[in-house]
This record gives sequence, C-alpha cells and structure tokens, in this order.
Amino acid sequence: MTAGVLLQVVLAGLAQGAVLGLVALGFSLAAGTARVLPFAHGDIVVASAFLAVLAVAGRIPTAAPPATWPSIVLLVSCLAAGAALSGLVAGLTVPDASRTRWHPGSMSWIAGGLAAGLLLREALAFALPQQAYALPDPLHLDALAPAGALRLAGGYTVPVRAVCVLALGLAAGLLTEAVLARSRFGAAARAVADDPVGAALCGVPARRVMVATFSLAGLLAGLAGVLVAPGRALSVGDGALLGLAAAAAAVLGGIGSLRGALVGGLVVGVVQALAGYAFGAGVQDLVPLVLLVAALAVRPPSRPGSRLTGLAGPDRPLAGLR
Repeated sequence: MTAGVLLQVVLAGLAQGAVLGLVALGFSLAAGTARVLPFAHGDIVVASAFLAVLAVAGRIPTAAPPATWPSIVLLVSCLAAGAALSGLVAGLTVPDASRTRWHPGSMSWIAGGLAAGLLLREALAFALPQQAYALPDPLHLDALAPAGALRLAGGYTVPVRAVCVLALGLAAGLLTEAVLARSRFGAAARAVADDPVGAALCGVPARRVMVATFSLAGLLAGLAGVLVAPGRALSVGDGALLGLAAAAAAVLGGIGSLRGALVGGLVVGVVQALAGYAFGAGVQDLVPLVLLVAALAVRPPSRPGSRLTGLAGPDRPLAGLR
C-alpha cells in the first residue's frame, strides 16, 4: 500500500467514523439519560434521510444535486425528521423515569425499541421498494473543489467530501458536548440521569427532559443522515448495521461519555476502512460486530441496578457532560 492510498483509506475511514460518532453520541446521550438502549437509533438515521428525500424529490430520487431552495428544504427536513422520530419513539417506548420503578433489563422496553426500528424499516420498504437508492447531497460538498478532490503536497489527492464530512461531524459532536456542558438543559439531563425521582422532586420535568434528550439525539441522527447518504447507494435496511456500528462505538468509548462516543466512532470507521481495503468490502460489515463483542467481553455488563442498562457503572452517568 502506497502512502497516497493509505492516506485515502484512513481519511475515508475517519469520515465514516465521524458519522458513526454522531450516531454513537446520540445513542450514548439517550441511553445515559433514560437508561434504556435506543435500538431504533440506526433506523432513525436512514429513515430521516429517506423521509426528507420523499418530501422533496418523491419516490424516485436521483443523486443530482438539487437547487438552492430544495437543498435547504431537504437539509431542514432531514434534521426535523430525525428529531421528531426519535422523540416519538421515546414518548411511545420509554417509561416515565420519575413515576416508574426502574427495571433496566425489562424486555418490554427492549422489545419496544426493536419494534420501533422494524416498523420504520418496513414502512420505508413499502414506500421505497427498490433495493438501494442514490440520494442527493443538500450540502453540495463535491462542488467545493475541482473534480471533487483536494490536492496535497507530494501530489496526493483526497476527496473533498471526506474532509468536509470529517470536519462537520467532529464540529457538530464537540459543539453538542460544549452546549450540554454549559446549558441549563444539560444540567437537567444530568440530574435526570443521576436520579430521575430526585430530579422530579426538585422540579425538573423528568419526562420532558428525557423526550427532549431523545429529540436532540435524533437531530444528530438527522445530521448523520445528511452526511452519510450522498455518495453511496443507501438501502432502507442499512439502519440495522449502522445502529450496531454506533453501538460498538458507544461501548468502546464508554456509554454515557459523549467525547468517548466520538472517539469510538473514529476507531470503528478507521478499522472498517483498513479491513475493507485488506480483505474486501464484504468484511467491513463484520468489523463493528467483532468490535462490539470484543468490547462487551473486555467490559462486561456490571451489576444489576447500575445506570445505563448495566453497561456502565454508577460513577459514569453522562461522563462527557461533566
């Protein structure tokens, strides 16, 4: 492998990892606040992208970049769809932490998240029957450089899309962490994560905070959909693997740690890219599963009753928000 090829492979992995980091950040944020793993989160990423395209381009989308106003509508629709879907899933499947005695391993809550993801998948498959679709890019990233490539010193070229996706993903993740660390909403989310009953007794609307947290996670999922959908053939079933990859990133980074979720996403993305180059594209889908199993083997579920559905100890609620 030459230096130029290695640079391109690693950069592509980092770009994919930044998207996974956004999804994992939302996954970790929702799980850290509600102590219920959001199994539908990967499907929300794909659903938000397809719902926005359905609203703007109809059932036969093309990869051609839309005009300015359709691009703005597409972007806003994707973000809004992600926030609305995630908030709706939370409202329907996650119990009120301040009024319900917690049983983190309750099968009904787990089944609710899985059923929500499956429902989204099947509804999209009914509306979009083709195996895969090429979706437009509302950000027009390829137009930022001639032929969509940046020239570096030494004669190397890298895709401008990969550079922009990496920068936007990391910027959005770090901005989210900073806002939550310094805002009243972030303080309320930490209070609900630490002790939902105590937070409710102190006047914090635990239920609304929880739904709002899921909506924020959905907003990040919508942004991930904007970044990941263009430039590839996207299937309505891709949300399952995307969700598993995000879960692997969240577990690697420590569920409840927002910055850890971003780092975990970068690790998963780079390992996927290197494995795909070395062993073929078919191996890429196996990498997150292997990493997830390995992470759970090294960091097994802790004792019952600990926060975050037993995947992190009680001393690590929303560690990235401290």
